[in-house]
Amino acid sequence: MPPVPAASADTSPSSAAALTRRAGKETPARPRPDAFHRASRMSIAPQSRTVSRPHHCFGLPSRLAATTLAIVLALGVSAPARAQPAGAWPVKPVRLVVPFPPGGATDVLARQIGQRLGEAWGQPVPVDNRGGASGAIATEFVARQPGDGYTLLFATASTHAINPAVSRVSFDPVRDFTPIVNVASAPLGLVVHPSLPVRNVAELLALLRARPGQLDMASFGTGTGSHLAGELMKVMGRVDMVHVPYKGGAAAIADLLGGHVSLLFDTLSNTLPHAKSGKVRLLASTGPRRVASMPDLPTVGETLPGYEATTWFGILGPAALPRAVVDRVNADTARVLQLAEVRSSLAAQGFEPAAGTPEAFTQQIQSDLAKWAKLVAQAKIRVE
Repeated sequence: MPPVPAASADTSPSSAAALTRRAGKETPARPRPDAFHRASRMSIAPQSRTVSRPHHCFGLPSRLAATTLAIVLALGVSAPARAQPAGAWPVKPVRLVVPFPPGGATDVLARQIGQRLGEAWGQPVPVDNRGGASGAIATEFVARQPGDGYTLLFATASTHAINPAVSRVSFDPVRDFTPIVNVASAPLGLVVHPSLPVRNVAELLALLRARPGQLDMASFGTGTGSHLAGELMKVMGRVDMVHVPYKGGAAAIADLLGGHVSLLFDTLSNTLPHAKSGKVRLLASTGPRRVASMPDLPTVGETLPGYEATTWFGILGPAALPRAVVDRVNADTARVLQLAEVRSSLAAQGFEPAAGTPEAFTQQIQSDLAKWAKLVAQAKIRVE
C-alpha cells in the first residue's frame, strides 16, 4: 500500500473545510466540534455578503449550510441585539431605589408597591436601599442612570422638595427627573417619650417654652419631612428644640424608644405599633384633617391653626424617560392602588392613596419646592 500523503500545514480559515486523505480517497473533514456554535453566535445582517467559497460554509456542504443559515435567521439566534421597543418594556428586572435604609415607612411602602408591580410585569422589582445624606445619595444615583425605565426612584417630599431647599445638592429635582406617579400621601405623627410630662400638643408647647433649647427633637435627617415638620412647629409655636438628625426613620425611632431623644415627627406606620404598646406617646398628626382610620387622634393644626406638614411618596425615573414607560408605570400603579387589600393596608398605616397623572405629580413637586423653600429661608435652616 502506498504511504498516505501528509496533511497540508495550511492554517487559513479554509483549513476547517480541508479535505482529509484516507486510503487514497478524499472525504470531507468533519468541522471542529464548536464550529457551528461559533457560527451561531456571529451577527448575521439581513442582507448578507456573497460567500466567496460557494461549495462550503463553516465546514458544511453548501446545501446544508444554506439550510442552517435560513434556520438561524428565522429563529433570530444570531441577529444583532436591538433595543426593545417601549411596548415590550420590561424585559428584565426593574430596580426600585429607596433613598432610606430598610425598615422605615418609605422602605415598607416601596416593597409593598414594588411586589405588586413585579407581579403585573412578570419581572422582579428588587428594592435597592441607598440611605444617607437625607436621601440625596440615592436621588443623585438615579439621576445619573440611563432613561430606559430599568432604574426608578421611590422618592418622597424630603428628597425632591425639602432637601433641595435646605442644602446644595448635585441634581435638579425637576430637570433631572421624570415624575411618573404620586403613590400616596401621609401626615406624620408627633410622638414623645413616655417620660415627658405631656399628653397633648398644648402641653408640649408649654413645656418647650418653659425649657427652651433643652429638649431634643429627632428626625430622619437634615432636610427631611421629619425635620421640617419640627422646624415648622418651632416657627409657628415660637419654641426652640435641639435638632438631632438620623439616617432614616428606623434609627430615629430606636433612639426615641431608648429615651435618648425627647420627641420625633415620624410616619404613623412607624409610630402606631409603639404607641399601642405604650413605648411612645402619640400626641397628634400633622395633616390638614384627622386621619379617617384614627378619628380620635387630633391634628397639630387644631392647636396651631394653619399648621400642616404632609409628605408624599412617589415614583420617578431619570430624565427623558420614554412616555410609553411613564404611562405604563403610572397606569399599573393606579391599578395596584385600587386593590382592596392594598387600600386597607395603606389606611392602617396612615397612608392615603394618591395616583393621578404625571403632570399633576410634577405640579405637586414644584408647589412643595416653593412652600418649603420659604420656610427654610424664614427659619434660616442650614445643613448641620
